Amino acid sequence: MEVSVIILICLLVLLLIILASCIVIVPQAHAYVLERLGAYQGTWNVGLHIKVPFIDRISRRVNLKEQVCDFPPQPVITKDNVTMQIDSIVFFMITDPRLFAYGVENPILAIENLTATTLRNIIGDMELDQTLTSREIINTRMRSTLDEATDPWGIKVTRVELKNITPPAAIRDAMEKQMKAEREKREAILKAEGVKQATILESEGRKASQILNAEAEKQATILAAEAQKEKQIRESEGRAEAIRQVQQATADGIRMIKEASADEAVLRIKSLEAFEKAANGKATKLIIPSNIQGIAGLAASVKDIISEVPEGKE
Repeated sequence: MEVSVIILICLLVLLLIILASCIVIVPQAHAYVLERLGAYQGTWNVGLHIKVPFIDRISRRVNLKEQVCDFPPQPVITKDNVTMQIDSIVFFMITDPRLFAYGVENPILAIENLTATTLRNIIGDMELDQTLTSREIINTRMRSTLDEATDPWGIKVTRVELKNITPPAAIRDAMEKQMKAEREKREAILKAEGVKQATILESEGRKASQILNAEAEKQATILAAEAQKEKQIRESEGRAEAIRQVQQATADGIRMIKEASADEAVLRIKSLEAFEKAANGKATKLIIPSNIQGIAGLAASVKDIISEVPEGKE
C-alpha cells in the first residue's frame, strides 16, 4: 500500500513537471520556431503558449532585435592593382524566423562570406584614390547587394559601414609625403598672400598719406589765399577810408569857408597856397593856371589885408 502511494506521488510529480515544461512564454522581441514530429508547425510570437508534450518541440529561438557583426579585415585589390585591408561592420535584423531557421545553415558565416565577396567586387572596379574618398558610395552599394542576397534567408540588412581602410606601407608613406607637400604648398601660398596683402596695404597707406598731405597743402594754400585776400580787402578798405576822410575833411573845410562868407581875397590866398604845395612836390610837370596874371593883384590884396590887421594881433 505504501509503495503504491509513493509510485502515485512520483507519477503526479512527473506529470506536473511535464505539464510545466509544456507551458512556454515568449519574451518581447523574440520568436520561437515550433516543430511537430520534425516538421515545421508554426512561429510563436510574444506571449503564453502551450505545446503538446513529446510531439512538439522548439527548434529555434530567434532574436528579432537589430544585430551587429564586426567582420575581420579582408584583403582586396583595387582597379590599379593596389592591395589593401578593409574591415566592415554589418547591421541586420531578422524579419522572418521561419526562413532564418531553414534558409541557411549558418547565417552569420554566410553574411560574412557574402560581405567579403561583395566588397572585393566593388573595390575591384575602383582606383585607390576613389576608394579612399567614396566610403558612402561603397556602403550604399554593399547594403543594397547584401540586402537583396539575404532576403531569402529572412534577414534584412539595414546598414553597412567600412570601419578601416588600410593601404600598404609604401602607399601610406607616399600619401604622407603628398600630404606634407600639400601642406607646405598651402603654407607658401598663405605666406605669399600675406606678403601681397601687406604690400597692398602699405601702398594704399602711402597713397592715403599722400592724398592727406595734398589735401592739407591745398587747405593751407586756400587759407593763405583767403588771408591774403582778407588783408588786401582790409588794406583797400583802409585806403578808401583814408581817402574818404581826406575828402570829408576837404569838404568840411570848403563848407566852413563857405559858411564864413570868405571874400575873393581869401579864396585867392588859398589857391596860392595850393599852387605853392604843387610847386614844392616831386611832380615833373607843373600846370599853371590861365589867370596867373592876377597873381600880382592877389599879392596886393594880401598886403592890404595884412596892413589892416592891428599891430597888437600880429
